[in-house]
Amino acid sequence: MARRHRRQKLPQDPVETSIESLSHDGRGIARIEGKTVFVDGALAGEQVKFLYTKKHKTYDEARTIEVLTASEDRVEAKCQHFGVCGGCSLMHMDPDAQLRLKQNTLNEHLTHFGNLQPQSWLEPLKGPLFGYRRKARLGVKHVPKKERVLVGFREKGTPYLAVLERCEVLDERVGPRLAELGEMIAGLEAHNRIAQIEVAMDDEHVALIFRNLDPLSQQDQDALIAYGQKTDLWIYLQSGGPDTVTPLWPENPQLSYAPEAGLNLEFEPNDFTQVNAGINQVMIQRAMELLEVSADDRILDLFCGLGNFSLPLAKRIKEVVGVEGDEALVRHAQENATKNALNNAIFEQADLTQTELKDYPWAKTGFNKILLDPPRSGAFEVLHQLADLGAERLVYVSCNPATLARDAGELVNNHGYTLVSTGVMDMFPHTKHVESIALFVKND
Repeated sequence: MARRHRRQKLPQDPVETSIESLSHDGRGIARIEGKTVFVDGALAGEQVKFLYTKKHKTYDEARTIEVLTASEDRVEAKCQHFGVCGGCSLMHMDPDAQLRLKQNTLNEHLTHFGNLQPQSWLEPLKGPLFGYRRKARLGVKHVPKKERVLVGFREKGTPYLAVLERCEVLDERVGPRLAELGEMIAGLEAHNRIAQIEVAMDDEHVALIFRNLDPLSQQDQDALIAYGQKTDLWIYLQSGGPDTVTPLWPENPQLSYAPEAGLNLEFEPNDFTQVNAGINQVMIQRAMELLEVSADDRILDLFCGLGNFSLPLAKRIKEVVGVEGDEALVRHAQENATKNALNNAIFEQADLTQTELKDYPWAKTGFNKILLDPPRSGAFEVLHQLADLGAERLVYVSCNPATLARDAGELVNNHGYTLVSTGVMDMFPHTKHVESIALFVKND
């Protein structure tokens, strides 16, 4: 008979301690009787009082209840829900200190997973600190005990939705409306059958996709249309998978964004786009600077999405080939190339974890430069093919420092590249997410 593990009883008395350093997710690290304790809400160099929240065999977790001696990096969190909502974990830290933490996280991952260091560090890319987020998935839950419908993000450390009135990092066209959205949904017949709201927006428009678990009555549809007309928010319904997303109001909406001046990319609200429009624009410019683009270049853009990098590149070079696994994104990217009169951009649908690039006709003549923007899982499966394509420069855009470090080690140690430079980009201020960019150059 299996032995059941007893949950350790947590000490109830506050503990006073010094915080030695910060973990990668921004929690303070303390040592209590030789055991590591991760203290939420504490910064390096501080003296704090904390309460235990979880006990584990090799480490414990805790939360700060009082700061006795504050760090110079501590600031007052702008959000009234900070500490309750699980969306942001670093809002009590000075923005420049947040970037130093993220750069240090990237540095430690490169050392640990890749056993390497760049020749130089790039200056961090900065953008707006609040109201920057243009994509989000908002949870929706009818809670009878609270007599309201909650809209927003989960509580820190729990699966339950937090009681939120507003969000400071969401674009101001939606951020202040969380309570308002909850009240509107509460008035629907299907108030307990709306599971989530996907938010997507461009410079001028906001799309809200309501995930309805059951078909909505005409009365509910009319109420959603009336809300959209009153607030100038576009309303979509989603009854099942992504292919069921359908506009309710207006009839033929179209979102678009400009990755740079003179270029317009249309997208659907459930397409992948970068959440931070300001950082996206400077990120594209930095990528082109690192690639040292010229008119004779032939560049391969892997994991190209809608053509976020491909189409700006196409304006400057001989030819760009974008490869993406999502068929709908490939179709939209090609449509965007046509609408922007860029006939030197080719887009191909392929599973890059399975595909041999050399088998495609467009790969026969090779590429002198490559850009990679993979998902969190990285690009390990395709790296062995890149050196054979003849690329002298390779720029890697990453949303996960662990997989970037792993892939960097593979490129440097096994495929003849040098890690020339790397640095972080503040795509998600006040959160633990680390976005970065790296330049690799082929050895002679």
